[in-house]
Amino acid sequence: MDKTDLLARAADGEERMLFARVLDKYEQMERRNIPTATAFLSQAEQASVQALLNAAGIRSGYVWNGGYEGAERKLLQFLPDWCEGDESAVAAVRARCRGEASPTHRDYLGSLMGLGITREKLGDLLVSPGQCDVVTAADMADFLVRQWDGAGRVRLDVSGIALSELLVPVQQVKTLRDTVMSLRLDAVLASGFSISRTRAAELIRGGRVQVNHRDCLKGDRMVAQGDILTVRGLGKCVLREVGGLSKKGRTGITMERYL
Repeated sequence: MDKTDLLARAADGEERMLFARVLDKYEQMERRNIPTATAFLSQAEQASVQALLNAAGIRSGYVWNGGYEGAERKLLQFLPDWCEGDESAVAAVRARCRGEASPTHRDYLGSLMGLGITREKLGDLLVSPGQCDVVTAADMADFLVRQWDGAGRVRLDVSGIALSELLVPVQQVKTLRDTVMSLRLDAVLASGFSISRTRAAELIRGGRVQVNHRDCLKGDRMVAQGDILTVRGLGKCVLREVGGLSKKGRTGITMERYL
């Protein structure tokens, strides 16, 4: 499949531009035989790009890098044969608050946008009391240390840190065990978010539901163990385990809902 055919797979113009940028980075790596990297991508963009790579038959020679295990925003690095790995595309900084104030994620992100930094240059913002660790493109780290001095009215002291020093907040989850008539999306969604199946169907039809970070409008889609279900406004849950059938023919499931 050539580049034109691959780009034709895009759902819309925005996705086509994303695919074009990714393929350009891949071609640059092959042409110059050097590591290349995309901008940071959201989870939905990662899912779309991974589907593109699979369609292109590109199954090796690249890594997803978000700076730490479990990162949500990641960049894609293409690596030539001679390169086993490359951490140089990603860096991290830590912003410590002066005083006892604790800005929110929105405050930190807004202050970064105020510096003229685009979201694609930033990975995850890891907020904890009195500080925020930021994963960023390596070429932005020095700029942040020099120029980022406040979030709202709170003054910040910013310094570079190693990726191994990132303070990752512990994600709180609630484990739910239930049985469903089938592994249809609307049934599993209802169980995972403790809502009625009718309400789950409404959310799906309203375009608020994603399966593995990709929009899904079909309530009868079958889901599988490991699938991630996201509802805008409600959060995220994961189908961790699919068990056997009960005497009444219902399927046992174990869900983890992120709080």
